[in-house]
Amino acid sequence: MKKGKIYLVLFVLLFTGISQLAAQEKRMTRKEKEAAWRAERMKKRALEEREVAHNDSVAFMQAVNALKNGSWALEASNVTFDNGVTRFVTESTNFVSVNEGQGVVQTAFDNSNISSPNGLGGITLEGQISGAEMRTDNEGNIYLNYAIQSNEISATVSVVITANTNQATATVNPNFSSRQMTMSGYIYPYNSAGIIEGSSGYY
Repeated sequence: MKKGKIYLVLFVLLFTGISQLAAQEKRMTRKEKEAAWRAERMKKRALEEREVAHNDSVAFMQAVNALKNGSWALEASNVTFDNGVTRFVTESTNFVSVNEGQGVVQTAFDNSNISSPNGLGGITLEGQISGAEMRTDNEGNIYLNYAIQSNEISATVSVVITANTNQATATVNPNFSSRQMTMSGYIYPYNSAGIIEGSSGYY
């Protein structure tokens, strides 16, 4: 075989080998990029989950301390009545709160008549609280029970905070009627809550 042909064959073989190697490296690079992207995505998701867990833990401790200090507000996003009907409501005007020994239960329904007792489409009931008892179950959920009494309202209130969050419910049981209602939402320290209180009215 002539030298020229030999060189040509060698060149073709070399070029083919380089091309195959480059293609292989390219495929591996793509796989590596995909693996790196997945790893980065999992890392980012883990960081986000840790951040959410941390924020929930902080909110939980703030809510628990607020209950212990007797200065808190549960801003409700929905209200469930004793007949099972649930209404979604505005958090700032639907709440249960305690501050300086005074308790408030307020509802406000956007589609109600503005001439309602509290001027917000619902009722605002105030009274002194007593007999507050707080406990924690084995799963870390917090329970607070207390009585609220005045000329406007006589009821017991049962609050439950879900463990490691500030998500909570407050069930109001009037002593002289069966008109129980449960308000569900989030608990905040009273001074940082965004509640708007209407005029006080009778139940």
